[in-house]
Amino acid sequence: MMRKFAKRMMLGSGLLRFAARLRGNGAAILMYHSVVEDPSRMADSLDGISHSRRVFQEQMELLGRAFHPVTLDQVRRFVLGDSDLPQRSVVVSFDDGYADNYDVAMPILDRLGIPSIFYVTVDCVERRTMPWPSRLRFSFRTTKSRNWKDESGRVWTFEGPGDREKAFVNACEQVCQEAGAALESAVSRLEEQLVARLSVDAGRLMMTWDQIRGLAKRGYIVGSHTMTHPNMAHISKEDVRREFAQSKQRMESCLDATIDHFSYPCPALFPSWTEETAEESRRIGYQTAVTTNHGLAREGDNPLLLKRVLPSKTVDGLRWNLECAFAGRSG
Repeated sequence: MMRKFAKRMMLGSGLLRFAARLRGNGAAILMYHSVVEDPSRMADSLDGISHSRRVFQEQMELLGRAFHPVTLDQVRRFVLGDSDLPQRSVVVSFDDGYADNYDVAMPILDRLGIPSIFYVTVDCVERRTMPWPSRLRFSFRTTKSRNWKDESGRVWTFEGPGDREKAFVNACEQVCQEAGAALESAVSRLEEQLVARLSVDAGRLMMTWDQIRGLAKRGYIVGSHTMTHPNMAHISKEDVRREFAQSKQRMESCLDATIDHFSYPCPALFPSWTEETAEESRRIGYQTAVTTNHGLAREGDNPLLLKRVLPSKTVDGLRWNLECAFAGRSG
């Protein structure tokens, strides 16, 4: 309660806005994933990355009222020094490629006139399967097994509070270092060990190519979120090149359009990028890439290593996160 009161006092004082003016101009790139009616119904798979339709709409109304929504192409020109941006510019971005981005989020964005960018995990669209972190979260949370042995031989028991989550994080740290067929094999093996896997019907939660084309036709930007959602900083150079290039090529073929934008997955371990991956993305032809590092996009930044801001699960929380980001605070 005291913390909420302190935040309201800080916001009302104008100190954060004063600090933002001293730091100069920048753009906040918000990182969303899923927008559904009731996020609690999907807690075992999408826990923490879904927003309710009501909260998302109110957050977008806040952006239209108190900030300046812009496109990622505008931000790219700004960081390169080719043009300016309005003060308090914000980009709305979505990772993974969930069908609710098209069915639920897009109508709200259309109605309010807010531009957005949608990053797609290509393999999940083509194979009609959820991103592997959601699959593993479901397996660890719903398994009836009382323990699990990891690759090192350590036995993780599921008895105390948090035991399943700790084992899940450990598994993710191992799996995220694989890519392509090896990653899928590792996930399938874990699902078999735990005797718990998401229903095949869960694949309907991912967008189709027709829906992705629909986003592009309505003027939204579409970008790549890799082929198979690995941590790009922890896989081989060959796999890095394949994840960058194949996702770009496949999307360009299906959409008949150039794919200029990329989003780094961060399923486990940190960071999810390196200077080498940034250079590889440039060679392959990407114009921008966003990371999960916190902060604003500022003039002079590398457009292939742009920072982002978490939106929070409440309207007040979003406002606080944005005001702190513009002021140069971590929140």
